[in-house]
Amino acid sequence: MKRSKSDAVKGLAATLLALSMPLFLTGPAALAQDAAKPAEKVEIKIKKPLIPVTKDFTLPNGLRVVLSEDHSVPVAALAIVYDVGAKDETKGRSGFAHLFEHMMFQGSDNIAKTEHMKYVESVGGMVNASTHADFTNYFEKVPSNELELCLWLESDRMRSLKVTPENFQNQLETVKEEKRLKFDNQPYVPSNVRLEELSFDNWANGHPVIGYFQDLEASSVKDVREFFNTYYAPNNATMAIVGDFNSDDVSKLVTKYFGSIARGATPPRRDLSEIAQTKAKYEKMDDPLAKMPAFWMSWKAPARRDPDFYALNLLQTVLSTGDSSRLYQRMVKGDKVALSVSVSYEERRGPSAFETFVVYKPGTTAEQNRTILLDEIEKLKTTDISDVELQKAKNQLLRGLFSSSSSSSLQRSLSRAEMLAEYTSFYKDPSLIDSDIARYMTVTTDDIKAVAKKIFTKEGVTTIDVVPAPKKEG
Repeated sequence: MKRSKSDAVKGLAATLLALSMPLFLTGPAALAQDAAKPAEKVEIKIKKPLIPVTKDFTLPNGLRVVLSEDHSVPVAALAIVYDVGAKDETKGRSGFAHLFEHMMFQGSDNIAKTEHMKYVESVGGMVNASTHADFTNYFEKVPSNELELCLWLESDRMRSLKVTPENFQNQLETVKEEKRLKFDNQPYVPSNVRLEELSFDNWANGHPVIGYFQDLEASSVKDVREFFNTYYAPNNATMAIVGDFNSDDVSKLVTKYFGSIARGATPPRRDLSEIAQTKAKYEKMDDPLAKMPAFWMSWKAPARRDPDFYALNLLQTVLSTGDSSRLYQRMVKGDKVALSVSVSYEERRGPSAFETFVVYKPGTTAEQNRTILLDEIEKLKTTDISDVELQKAKNQLLRGLFSSSSSSSLQRSLSRAEMLAEYTSFYKDPSLIDSDIARYMTVTTDDIKAVAKKIFTKEGVTTIDVVPAPKKEG
């Protein structure tokens, strides 16, 4: 559950209430114990609902709003999800979703350029946004007595964003510079972009979120305005607010600031379907910025909340999360062929990807490293993982949800607001948060074996070898 979030510090103790699950010891001692006798099971419970919803309503213009009161600390977090991402773009007009992440801070009728951030930061708050393949989100966290400020700011740009030629040109240059810094001039990143282009057969799934220069440069202010009017309407948005407030009072404020914004037309949706891959794909890329040789491998993967999603996420943890993971122990520590190895499962609502990335040592070969990696994957298809190893993966997932050191911890009000907004926007039901955690806890060793057999086929793999190369003289 990559984007999982949850409760306040005080609420963590209360999380041990209604969903029953076994907890096993982990680590070397536990592994030794596992070889000798079954690990001792300790029954714990997780409360439900994990994120209590105080109020859930929809304005006449279509804006869905979810409120969750938490009076443990005097802060409030607001998250808005717009149901638009790179998947919604038209071929030849890529990068618009990400461009709007920038445009949304360029001012509106009552707020000057960049003033949105200044207003929030001046009251001790924080503000940010992010663009994804399948959604865009905006969020603030402020002292709870400043929540009305956030509602005013968000409503003003939803109602009256200034899409001017000057702002468009200015942010176009900003995005181009961002692409140069974070993509074009980073080792191994261009090959990762190419991996997704090659892995997916449907352009809507495979093009990069940041887009292509030629597409943005060929677009007009009219194109940009049409994109805003299509996707940045209240009926294409979901807002969640978590924190120290009275829900009745906040409901009135939401109506006051958002109620008069006009509803938009229902946005069009792209066909995201992918054909089954029946032949392995391969490319080799030179990388002038890479110091060491590397390779990427990927397989098409199921969508978020697909029946196989839960087992595949835990399988990812078994393979590469932490120094005790299978790939680290085998490739880095054991056989000493790799400098680093990682696995990522990008969770999208549509077709997704399961990617592996290996930087290998001089004196070894890509084929040697791939053989070892695939051998570890083959073991998952043919041999049951131990109860201890499976429970360890589940414990790591729970740690991400509940540990105060986790960036997505549900102890953080902003994490809870983001999770509520995503589940409500994507699936129309915030209670599915609890259902998903329960489904993770019921994954079995047979489920891990079955999903490994289904996903990791010889025909379905896409591979890119990355070769360090001399910089081209410009």
